Amino acid sequence: MATTGSADPSADAGLRPAFAATRTQLGLVVLLLALAAVGWWWTAGQMRGMDDGPWTALGTLGWFLGVWLVMMAAMMFPSVAPTIALYARMSGRSRSAPLAFTTGYLVTWTGAGVIAFLIGLAATRMAGDNLAWENAGRALAGATLVLAAVYELTPLKNACLGKCRSPLGFLLGSWHDGWSGALGMGAKNGAWCVGCCWALMASLFALGVMSVTWMAVVAGLIAMEKILPWRRTATYGTALVLLALGVLVLVAPDALPGLTIPGQSPMSPMPPMGS
Repeated sequence: MATTGSADPSADAGLRPAFAATRTQLGLVVLLLALAAVGWWWTAGQMRGMDDGPWTALGTLGWFLGVWLVMMAAMMFPSVAPTIALYARMSGRSRSAPLAFTTGYLVTWTGAGVIAFLIGLAATRMAGDNLAWENAGRALAGATLVLAAVYELTPLKNACLGKCRSPLGFLLGSWHDGWSGALGMGAKNGAWCVGCCWALMASLFALGVMSVTWMAVVAGLIAMEKILPWRRTATYGTALVLLALGVLVLVAPDALPGLTIPGQSPMSPMPPMGS
């Protein structure tokens, strides 16, 4: 590992080392942001006309995972870019290491997408029409948002967010050389990110996973928590936003701007789930 100044984890000052690394790895950061922009453009095209509100059908596994992978790049690259830049700086002259790290990160999120798809498939097959909006679907969407708000204040969320907001400590504590080491470190970083953000992603499903609007809202909340210097303010602010959304879905969904109520607008055909 190339030296980068202090190697003492106690010297880690949160996000400052990562932000400093972005200035020395500006080309890499610009590339990540450009890939995120392309991801937003591609995802918006793929999702056009497919938003059917909460619990939108996920299509086939292959189709969903393709969209999911690009979604994760679009949503996560802006907030994880400082960590990747810091890793690139610490890995020295290796050009393949940041690529391997980023690949490992996306592999973990792809695994999370598979789990989300399987949960959705199992729920659809077991509950059937009971999960329709006019039955239990509305209550489930509201409850998911409220539970996501509660998770924001749990010790597990705090621990996972701490790893995301202190990348220097994470990298020093899990360093392994070589391409395989970079891949594993990226996957581990992705696992902490999943632990931090899974409830927010569940909220996206509860609001409309094929909605670019809600995708942008959730991505903004994720970036706010990971990048803003006021950690507690960002966390409590996110919890309040999720709680407000949950209450509105439960009591007055028509008053929520951007929410598509299932059955009230046409949706483009999509491959049947699980076929």
